[in-house]
Amino acid sequence: MDEFLIERLGHQGDGIAEGPVFVPRTLPGERVSGIRNGDRLSDVKIIEPSEMRIAPLCRHYKSCGGCQLQHAAEPFVAQYKQQIVKSALDAHGIETEFRPIVTSPVQSRRRATFAVRRTKKGALWGFHARGSDTVVAVPECQLVLPEILQIDALMNDLAKIGGSRKGEMSVNVTLSEVGLDVFVSGGKPLDETLTIGLSGVVEAHKLARLTWDDEIIGMRNPPYQKFGAGKVAPPPGAFLQATVHGQDALTAAVKEAVSGEKGVDLFAGCGTFTLPLAEHYEMIALESEKPMIAALDRGWREAKGLKKIEAVARDLFRRPFLPDELAKLDFAVLDPPRAGAEAQVAELAKSEVAQIAYVSCNPVTFARDAKVLINAGYVLDWVQVVDQFRWSSHVELAAKLSRPHMQR
Repeated sequence: MDEFLIERLGHQGDGIAEGPVFVPRTLPGERVSGIRNGDRLSDVKIIEPSEMRIAPLCRHYKSCGGCQLQHAAEPFVAQYKQQIVKSALDAHGIETEFRPIVTSPVQSRRRATFAVRRTKKGALWGFHARGSDTVVAVPECQLVLPEILQIDALMNDLAKIGGSRKGEMSVNVTLSEVGLDVFVSGGKPLDETLTIGLSGVVEAHKLARLTWDDEIIGMRNPPYQKFGAGKVAPPPGAFLQATVHGQDALTAAVKEAVSGEKGVDLFAGCGTFTLPLAEHYEMIALESEKPMIAALDRGWREAKGLKKIEAVARDLFRRPFLPDELAKLDFAVLDPPRAGAEAQVAELAKSEVAQIAYVSCNPVTFARDAKVLINAGYVLDWVQVVDQFRWSSHVELAAKLSRPHMQR
């Protein structure tokens, strides 16, 4: 057995010792022992624990790979996530105000993707063990809403009707305003017999909607989500913020970052930010996925009291919104995928837009894009880290950038 001193945590949540050697579920300052396999340590034993080490809240933590940081005290996790963002900015020489982190409560995730295997008795469903394709049952998971965990009978029926003992299904479950929205992939190919059987599952479990490999099997009610005063039924499998708490925190930050009369929401999705902002401003919403922009537009038309929204399907990677199109706007909201928004940011840097609210799920690409805007004369006023993926290494943030001389 080799001994190591954990020096820091990496961006994936693993402890890192000299070498480097990566040691999962350890904390800085801990002395550990284990069997070294290349740059990994297995059979880990904690010799000297950190004062920030705590007993995991979830009884599944030891076997489940869904969480990485349940062994760490909440103040440590908050500091760790703030530091991930700060380090990304430091790499570009950027300094700014950091607001206190906002963390979603225990059991608040409204959507989760479960692995499901058919068994002789029904189904084994849960999350994968760390670094493995083994499925671990998680009936008392502390991440997701309790309503989502009440699906044992549903998973058994889906596995019996559409699963194979040789393969694994992926079942995404989202709690909507009117019940569960279920999206299944990896099951048997859809045919008439399977369709009939799955239609019975929709009724038996009173699902809002069931989708099988992009084919909607049945929809008892549109699976609405609330975005401000608007209600939207996202297309099957569409992006949605993980928790209502996290969505509200990001929306509040975006609202605080902007002002004026009219703005644009770039990478608008189904309207997470467009619809709340339309309570006060005229909006242009741009999104590459036509079903998502159609859902946003429908949500706006069915809502009351909102200002005008112009919803447009447009690929901002290939056709970014240009300075002349931005000329009459007071602000822009930017919520790109993990790759960031390099092409769109280049056009924003040429514009005279007074305020930018940037929402990001990748501190590295956010820092890269922020540097371009700062070089063009913007100021990074503040950053708000939002942790809606509790006990993981995942980090989200909202930030305000502004041109001081352009404030209206």
